[in-house]
Amino acid sequence: MAKQATREAYGRTLEKLGAERDFFVLDADLSCSTNTKFFADKYPERFFNCGIAESNMISVAAGMAASGTPVFASSFAMFATGRAFEQVRNSVGYPHLNVKIAASHSGVTVGEDGATHQCCEDIALMRTVPGMTVLSPADSAETEWAVRAALDIDGPVYIRLGRYACEQVSDTASGNEVGKGRVLCDGSDIAIFATGLLVPEALEARAVLADMGVSAAVIDIHTIKPIDTSLICHYARRCSCGIITAEEHSVIGGLGSAVCEAVCGELPCRVIRVGINDCFGTSAPAGELLKYYGLNAEGILAAVSILRQR
Repeated sequence: MAKQATREAYGRTLEKLGAERDFFVLDADLSCSTNTKFFADKYPERFFNCGIAESNMISVAAGMAASGTPVFASSFAMFATGRAFEQVRNSVGYPHLNVKIAASHSGVTVGEDGATHQCCEDIALMRTVPGMTVLSPADSAETEWAVRAALDIDGPVYIRLGRYACEQVSDTASGNEVGKGRVLCDGSDIAIFATGLLVPEALEARAVLADMGVSAAVIDIHTIKPIDTSLICHYARRCSCGIITAEEHSVIGGLGSAVCEAVCGELPCRVIRVGINDCFGTSAPAGELLKYYGLNAEGILAAVSILRQR
């Protein structure tokens, strides 16, 4: 299957859903980058460009949602979650409004735009907001599912999207459920919990491990919050070597932290987190950055090697 950025899948899904459901779409003068342009071109009466004023955009979204109609608000992850955090918390989260914050350009795969625009803290920020659902789709099929699911959720939702054209995990996500991990491959030695564009990398690492005689389960965690604690603990008990988490996000506060929180309350388990290790990004092509930070199959395999030595 052809590679596609999740931001493009988001824009195309909005365009498709516009004929089926009633909702508004807001953007912060980045519709060509977030791909809300597809919706704007087809439904201009339901699209509003709020300009380069993300905090105001979130406040406008809250006011519109308070009138009874769901709102999608989009910008780069750095601005939608960082610059506008106060408005997300107080104007959207506190009154539990139907605002769906769909932020593109997350992680280091923003590439040459550099550290200031490479947001690796957005999951950590959004999962701390009470009542906020956090979705992190792995590919275009899962992105369409996430957008549709967000509309059916009563309350605020954060959808994490990327600029990088990523591998397709499958051609459907019809069996996905909010709050439930998706078991792509079963295994008994090691469990790899991955999210976003690290999911296909986890599958690649599993194939290498299989040739080595290591049985690895791969679980796609498309819902970071609420996390699937029961599934995580199931594999924590089953897999003798332990758990690997893999994400294009800081190891602090993201999927790795959520998995550690899940197991620490239930049972002892060894967990190694693959992600950004408490540092900022840098300017380089996206593919080179993934390799530099070990956000690939090789990085996962290195983590497995450490886990098996303990």
